[in-house]
Amino acid sequence: MTSRTHSATSASAEPVGIHGFEHHRVQVADGVALHAAVGGSGSPIVLLHGFPQTHLMWRHVAADLAADHTVVCPDLRGYGASDKPADTDGSAYSKRTMAADVLELARALGHERFALAGHDRGALVAFRAGLDHPAAVTHLACLDVLPTLDMWQVMHGVDAAVGFHLYLMAQPPGLPERMIAAEPDLFFGHFLDLWGGGPETIPASVRAAYLDACRAAVPSIVADYRASAHVDLEHDRADRDAGKVLTMPVNVLQQDWGAALGFDARDLWSPWAPQLAHRTVGFGHFMAEEAPEQVADELRKLLAR
Repeated sequence: MTSRTHSATSASAEPVGIHGFEHHRVQVADGVALHAAVGGSGSPIVLLHGFPQTHLMWRHVAADLAADHTVVCPDLRGYGASDKPADTDGSAYSKRTMAADVLELARALGHERFALAGHDRGALVAFRAGLDHPAAVTHLACLDVLPTLDMWQVMHGVDAAVGFHLYLMAQPPGLPERMIAAEPDLFFGHFLDLWGGGPETIPASVRAAYLDACRAAVPSIVADYRASAHVDLEHDRADRDAGKVLTMPVNVLQQDWGAALGFDARDLWSPWAPQLAHRTVGFGHFMAEEAPEQVADELRKLLAR
């Protein structure tokens, strides 16, 4: 494994990146390599981005944590500079598959055990990694998301219209890809503007990088969301029926969007995570960019548990 690891990893440059981090391309599955920014030294933590972003969303938090941790920030399969395989059978973008990518990436970089934090889509991958690979994930943080099974159960009525994209991208292949590809900057830019918390949260250069990355990844982004309406639900249901839980310390940071949709996020998370620390926050969805010092502090609290 060691020799294959070193041959699969190579340095590359990126014009917009995380200060002091090196960039690598790591083979994680047949025909699939992930791009990752890596920096710092110490106990490892892997940070997974959300939608419609790339690893750049962690630029402030990662630089902070790198003072005393090895920090790995990949682009998820289908996003950014990582490979975007075709989804021929509905499983290429299951969170189980994407979690396996993360495990292989960490191992290739020399980390058999590591802490894991994810935001939005990345939090769903992190959640699945924690359930499927508890021996590898020492600590788990999920930012502003509900587990897939619970998310679909609370989406109802006109107040759930804010999640229209979930329903759009759940449709069979063809229609959502064509609709989004017709106006990709309008579609993805809508979410950057709606959830951004002001222009200072996402500077123009980073916004442009996000839009460039999304424009080049419409089919794979749709496939990621489509999986959450099908195969990911099957996996969550099977684990709930089996009584499977997250065995590591878990921290969840969340906006109070349950107030509008009529649910208590802590109550939904608790059955999945016996060692749960749940906090409702006052900042917006892109919290790692809007409030990086607070997010880094919360992750340090998790790592100290």
